[in-house]
Amino acid sequence: MVAIVDYNMGNLASVYNACKLIDAKADIVSDPNKLKNYDRVILPGVGAFADAMKHLNDTGMLEAVKEFASSGKPIIGICLGMQLLFESSEEFGYAKGLGLIPGKVIAFDKSKMDMSEHKVPHVGWNKLFNKENKLFKDVENPYLYFVHSFHIVTEEKYTIGTTHYGYDFVSAVQKDNIYGFQPHPEKSHDNGIQILKNFMEL
Repeated sequence: MVAIVDYNMGNLASVYNACKLIDAKADIVSDPNKLKNYDRVILPGVGAFADAMKHLNDTGMLEAVKEFASSGKPIIGICLGMQLLFESSEEFGYAKGLGLIPGKVIAFDKSKMDMSEHKVPHVGWNKLFNKENKLFKDVENPYLYFVHSFHIVTEEKYTIGTTHYGYDFVSAVQKDNIYGFQPHPEKSHDNGIQILKNFMEL
């Protein structure tokens, strides 16, 4: 059973429908006390980092997610959900994250980009260059769907995928049982569905 964390930040329905597509038993969970009863957790999200952290804190989900991550069971953050796994974000000032993986969230550095070719936010299909990892089993030439204006800076040892958009940025991470994925697998057709299947088999 997989819990899709509901903390008022949207994108729940598309993640839930993707889980149904692969016959994964999924619930949208808003009660933090129930999270520990699940085998896996998906932390989705579209929106602002600070707002998301406030909702997690106000609903009691912040500590529940941390406790689940410490249990050793698989957890994955998608898009904003991935960014929340880290220590902090500079989006609209400074905001503290969950701190489950060392690193921070920064804006795309437009000084490193040809702005005639690259727009921010980064929206659309792009390639993820991945290391060998169980999450990418049977995924070939992974073009995936992105929507974001900020990206992760973290240590190489936690990086399992990068993407090029003006310059290389971290687009997939792992620290033990904790995974993060900047693109949206639920919007990425066959490649994304395979990645979700792989997560369900961890």
